[in-house]
Amino acid sequence: MSEPPLLEVIGLRKAYARTVALDGVDLAIYRNETLALAGASGSGKTTLARCILRLIEPDAGTIRLSGIDLLALHGAKLRARRRSVQMVFQDPLAAFNPRATVACILADPLRVHRLVPRAARRAAVLALLDRVHLPATLADRRPHELSGGQLQRVAIARAIATRPALIVLDEPVSALDVAVRAQILNLLLDLRDETGVSYLLISHDLAVVRAVADRVAVLNDGRIVESGIPDAVFRAPLAAATRALVAAMMRLPAPE
Repeated sequence: MSEPPLLEVIGLRKAYARTVALDGVDLAIYRNETLALAGASGSGKTTLARCILRLIEPDAGTIRLSGIDLLALHGAKLRARRRSVQMVFQDPLAAFNPRATVACILADPLRVHRLVPRAARRAAVLALLDRVHLPATLADRRPHELSGGQLQRVAIARAIATRPALIVLDEPVSALDVAVRAQILNLLLDLRDETGVSYLLISHDLAVVRAVADRVAVLNDGRIVESGIPDAVFRAPLAAATRALVAAMMRLPAPE
C-alpha cells in the first residue's frame, strides 16, 4: 500500500524468564483494515496484543501508531494516546465490574478521557447502545442480567466510545453460539465501514478470519511465519504452523 500504516510494529521482542514469547515480530495495519493474527495457543498472540496496548512492556522493538512511537510515551501523553487503541476481550463478563450498570460501564471511558460533559453522558450512553443495536432499557441492568451476545455488544460499545483508530479483538466471538457469532461479526464489519476503524483480530478460528479479515499473519513460537490474503494463505499454506492450523480446523465437528 502507498499510504503509511496506521500501526507499525518493528522487531518486537519479549521474553519471560527462559521463554521467548516474541522473537522479532514485524507487522503493519492500515486504516480501515482488519489484520487477523492466527496461531496455536502459546504462539505469542496475546503477548503481542498486550505489548501494543502497553499493558506489558516489550524488551526491544518499536511500536508506532499514526507515526508516533508509543514506547516513548509516558504519563499524561500515554494516557491521552490510550483512547486511540481499545480492546474487546474474549470474556466480557470478566472484563466488567459486576456491580456496575451498563450505563456506568459505558460512561467510564467518556469520563476518564473527558469526552462528554457529565450532563450529556446519559444521552451519549444511550447513543452507544443504539450503535450496537441494543435497547435503551439495558442501560440500568448489570452484566449478569445480559446474555452473552448482549455482553459482547456492550464491550464493543465501550471500545468505540473513545472513537479509537484501532481496536484489538481478542477471540471476540469464541464464547458465543454460531447464530450470535455471525451477528457480532456483522456488527464489527458495519462499524468498520461506518467509522474507518482498524482491527487487530486475534483468533484461532480460520472461519472467523476468512469472514472479516483483509489479511492474516500466522504467529508461531513468537515469530510471523506466513502472511497474506486469508483465502490464499489457508488454501495453500507454506508454513508448517499454518498447515497444522488448517488441519486442526478440518478435524473439528461441524456446528449443529
